[in-house]
Amino acid sequence: MSDLNKNPITIQAFPVRIIIPVALTLILFILTIFLLIIPLLEKNMMDGKRETIMHLTETAWSTLSLYHEQACLGILSEGAAKENAIRHLSQLRYGPDLKDYFWINDMGPVMIMHPYRPDLVGRDIAGFEDPAGKHLFVEVVNMAKENKAGFVDYLWQWQEDSARIVPKISYVKIFQPWGWIIGTGIYVEDVRAEILAITHKLTWACLGIMGIVLLLSAYIIWAAAGAEKERLRAMAQSRLREKQLIQADKMSSLGILVAGVAHEINNPATSLMLNAPNLKKAWDAFLPVLDTCYADEPGARVCNMSYPELRKRIELMLLAIQDGSARIKGIISELKDFSRPTGARMDHEIDVNQVVKKSMDLTFAILKKSTPLVSVAYGEDLPCIRGNFGKLQQVMINLLVNAGQALEHSKQSIHVLTRLGDQKNFITIEVTDTGPGVTREDLKKMKDPFFTTRRDEGGTGLGLSISGKIVSDHKGILEFSSSSGQGLTARILLPCR
Repeated sequence: MSDLNKNPITIQAFPVRIIIPVALTLILFILTIFLLIIPLLEKNMMDGKRETIMHLTETAWSTLSLYHEQACLGILSEGAAKENAIRHLSQLRYGPDLKDYFWINDMGPVMIMHPYRPDLVGRDIAGFEDPAGKHLFVEVVNMAKENKAGFVDYLWQWQEDSARIVPKISYVKIFQPWGWIIGTGIYVEDVRAEILAITHKLTWACLGIMGIVLLLSAYIIWAAAGAEKERLRAMAQSRLREKQLIQADKMSSLGILVAGVAHEINNPATSLMLNAPNLKKAWDAFLPVLDTCYADEPGARVCNMSYPELRKRIELMLLAIQDGSARIKGIISELKDFSRPTGARMDHEIDVNQVVKKSMDLTFAILKKSTPLVSVAYGEDLPCIRGNFGKLQQVMINLLVNAGQALEHSKQSIHVLTRLGDQKNFITIEVTDTGPGVTREDLKKMKDPFFTTRRDEGGTGLGLSISGKIVSDHKGILEFSSSSGQGLTARILLPCR
């Protein structure tokens, strides 16, 4: 299994390092707007409204001053001046719907003018209470006496709708020549409605910003996760290459060792091959003499054997020495060829049957320990392929050794087959064993780096991975087929030249 699949926690936890700062930033942004900016905006709006009604009241107060001046100059009588002032102020309106107004009461307090409460005009309003129980006009008179002008808050009907009671703030100022108090107010609901409208706009703006930030964050997370996966994949590939290099270095060292051992064995093997024929000639020269001696003493025995039996045994031993030395020489030659560096060239003409034959010769001793039932069927008239003989031999040896290690007892067998494909455009090499086989799940991971079912026995899981790479370099395919309990077939498909 690759290192990338071993680190799902790293990949899944990686976006958290991005999500948490983004989420905290958004939360701080939203809290700043709704807990700091909007309350501050509401306070500033309320202060602006207070300043507005103060200026409006002072403007209306100037109107009273104008009429009072006309009375002082004799242009109007004082009664006519007051009537004109009342008529003028009763008709003044302002605000978005032109429904905000002014009222006048005296120090009694008696209501002198109110556009929306004519029922109060001329009445003593000292006992008038708002729904909260506040004697608001008494408070207005007290404010005028103490400070000449100021703000008063209370509950009052919404404009001309007497059924709707809402909070209101008024600014009042005394006009001392006539003993009148003039005032006007704002509805707190107006400010709240404006703040609510602003809050709605800011909410939609925040949602839009959050949406954009979330999209950007998602893209960043997606891109970062992709980069992290690529980094982990590159690290896994780097570790794979490192282990492959270590394995290759071990194989190279093993090749040097094999070459050295083969060289050391080659000397006594050569001596055997040279001396065995001479020993055979000497034996043939001694035979007439020995035959004559035996004819004179027919009962003679050597090494507890009769002469005819000894004569026959020595003939067989001499032939065995000659055959054995020739076989040793052949194996040494093949070991030297296998251990010799092959280079990276992929343009050699290769006889597939020779690759299989030399691989079988090198693995004969290993396979014989597993089972005597090893068979080979070579295809006839197979065309040559282009590639690297040594690398394909490495693949074959790996498959043969794996097949031998897969067997559970000596009655199971190994069969090797080479043949030309049905379309005659590729050559097939099959290595089949009758061992326990491989499960379907493990079959899918056979060529995965570091996958092995024999890790406790020293398996690294690199053999089939490297073999698959070598076959792929030859433009071929390495595939496996198996059913649990019915053995395994490794199949190499190589394109013909």
